[in-house]
Amino acid sequence: MVLPALAMFVAFAVIPLIGVLLLSFTRWDGIGAIHPAGFDSWRDVLTDPGLPHALWVTFEVMLLSWAFQTPISLLIGVFLAARQRYRGFLAVLYFIPLLLSQAAIAITFKALLDPNFGLGAGLGIDLLVQDWLGDPTLALCTVVFVVSWQFIPFHSLIYQGAVRQIPVSLYEAAQLDGAGRLRQFFSITLPQLRNTIITSSTLMVIGSLTFFDLIWVLTAGGPGDATRALALDMYIRGFRANLMGPASVIAVILVVVGLLLALALRRLGGGKDTSSQLEGM
Repeated sequence: MVLPALAMFVAFAVIPLIGVLLLSFTRWDGIGAIHPAGFDSWRDVLTDPGLPHALWVTFEVMLLSWAFQTPISLLIGVFLAARQRYRGFLAVLYFIPLLLSQAAIAITFKALLDPNFGLGAGLGIDLLVQDWLGDPTLALCTVVFVVSWQFIPFHSLIYQGAVRQIPVSLYEAAQLDGAGRLRQFFSITLPQLRNTIITSSTLMVIGSLTFFDLIWVLTAGGPGDATRALALDMYIRGFRANLMGPASVIAVILVVVGLLLALALRRLGGGKDTSSQLEGM
């Protein structure tokens, strides 16, 4: 029964990855013949002064989006897991951003944040009338906010399911001992969600490495190169400059960075040691 899934994984993950790795040692414009280039593409990319900046931007988006999404997703997930009259309606309302495409979201926010014709100018709110996409710092913060706005519902859904798996007897025992809701949250809910937090964080971190369409439509990597992340840099090299070799090098770097981060988070979560967790039982 594992063979179909294994075949799909090999066909759509392993083989393309091997192809990209081989392509990184070639010189190709995407149309003509492919010529061997040895380590030239690797040398050009690794010595490019723009690579450290793209890496830094990628990690900035990753860390800021994680710090912004995690607490909000956790609180919303815990809130939705409780028995409430309007829980179903609120769940649908919260999950609407998850149904929209990143390109559509970027176009919408780009219009709303326009300093001349956007939401701030229309409502006459001076605080919102900022050059959100023209200032380097504000542009990066805007990207993080829009990314978080879309993906918080997804991670809230993960936390909601995990909270429902925590035995109610733990909370009943805590109530008998006189623990309030705040104490129950920090003493029961958070410890029992350790594995879920690691899983959610892994998805956030790995997903942030592949942000392209939202950044491309929202800022196109600007102003300057303030939001030029690695995935965007890969696209610009490969499909704007027709340098498929260097673009493939960046793709391999993204895979390696993602793998290392996933392994680090797994080790941080204790690997296979889940004896202290009751979630999922």
